[in-house]
Amino acid sequence: MKSFLCFLLFLSNTLFLSAQIFDVEPIKISGDDDKRISLVIMGDGYTSSELDTFITDATNFTNSMFNESPLKEYAEYFNVYAIKVISNESGADHPGTGSTYHETYWPVPITTVDTFFNATFDAFGNHFLLFYEIDGNYANNTEAKILSVLADNFPAYDQALILVNSPYYGGSGGTFPMASTGASSDEIAIHELGHSLFDLKDEYYPGDLLAAEAVNMTHADNINNPKWSNWVGTNTIGVYQHTCTSGDCSNWYKPNTSCKMEVLNNPFCSVCKEGIIEKIHSLVSPIDAYTPDNTVDDPTFPLDFQLDLIKPDPNTLESEWTLNSQSFASNVDSVAILETDLVNGANTLTTIIHDNSPLLRVDNHESFHVYTVTWTINYSSLGVDAIESKESNYNISLYPNPTRNILNIEFESNSISNLKVEIISIDGKRIKKTRLSNLESQQIDISNLSQGVYITNFYSGNILIASKRLVKN
Repeated sequence: MKSFLCFLLFLSNTLFLSAQIFDVEPIKISGDDDKRISLVIMGDGYTSSELDTFITDATNFTNSMFNESPLKEYAEYFNVYAIKVISNESGADHPGTGSTYHETYWPVPITTVDTFFNATFDAFGNHFLLFYEIDGNYANNTEAKILSVLADNFPAYDQALILVNSPYYGGSGGTFPMASTGASSDEIAIHELGHSLFDLKDEYYPGDLLAAEAVNMTHADNINNPKWSNWVGTNTIGVYQHTCTSGDCSNWYKPNTSCKMEVLNNPFCSVCKEGIIEKIHSLVSPIDAYTPDNTVDDPTFPLDFQLDLIKPDPNTLESEWTLNSQSFASNVDSVAILETDLVNGANTLTTIIHDNSPLLRVDNHESFHVYTVTWTINYSSLGVDAIESKESNYNISLYPNPTRNILNIEFESNSISNLKVEIISIDGKRIKKTRLSNLESQQIDISNLSQGVYITNFYSGNILIASKRLVKN
């Protein structure tokens, strides 16, 4: 999950830089870093006497970020830290080389200041584009400097953001989003994190070079079955053509016309909210801890099993407990096993956790996430010999859906076990079955099936861990 690639980039690109050690202050701590998404905020244009201001700005941004749905609901999945990077001078460069129209209506004093990350307005000729280089030549090698600071001060980050001590409107996206502390700065930073952390596209046309299939962007070839088809007709979600005066924009479509990914000070649309949540689930398991968490010797009855979950607010996680493949309990965080519940030999207790948030409609979503904990209880007439546990995470993909002929299925997991896959008709008849290995992609020909709705069941061993609706066109 963490960006340890930073070390490799640091070694290959920044060996000539000496270590830069700065104070790191926690802004928001929800749990252990290895069980949370770590957002690291760095400052630029803050002098040593302005570090308190930087912490205030970082805190205010954090509060704004987690007041925005769906980040508000999933705030407990994040930790936020601030690295107190010190600049020699305040502010940001403004060479005055950007568009004259914007210079006239939103003037910024022309200035050059000595800041650590070289923040500059007028990047790429755009007055509002506040970036750490003036153009694509990267003459200052600032990205290597950013990587160096992260490697020296917080290498296990998931996403970094740079706040610039300037009261003027501006920001940029990319690997390391940057935003001023001026008007709408929080909105800019949240929008840019939509790109950098959550893989969302702009819903104004981003240009031919950036146009691509994404959570909230699709090509004309796919408009009859957009990836957000489950949302069409709800919350103003549709299939809207991008518009512009040049380029290939007429061949690209978006789900909304007023999403934050197009217009600041608006909420994320339903499609982007779903994409954000799915990305959170791909980075962090909702299982914070469980007990017993390893081999237990000489246990006594009743045997207590406990889950500690990272719960959204309101809580939308659901759990299903099975004992020896039989339903045992639902939507509880703990169960107690009695001696009479067990059979001689190996007993298997499994809990399956998934998110049933109304912000998710994953039937037509390409991938979905399932999390399990399995305890093996070895029991005999002499009592319980031992209890062993194992946690597994599954990212299951099934696409396209709906489909006419070929269905693709695959899964990625920290478990080496195979999954059994069965396609079931609405009346309960098993139509097809197969076995799928971890990281294996498999195609299933369903051209001979009648049009309609089917259920695709996924089993780990004898345990049903997920069901997904499949539509045959």
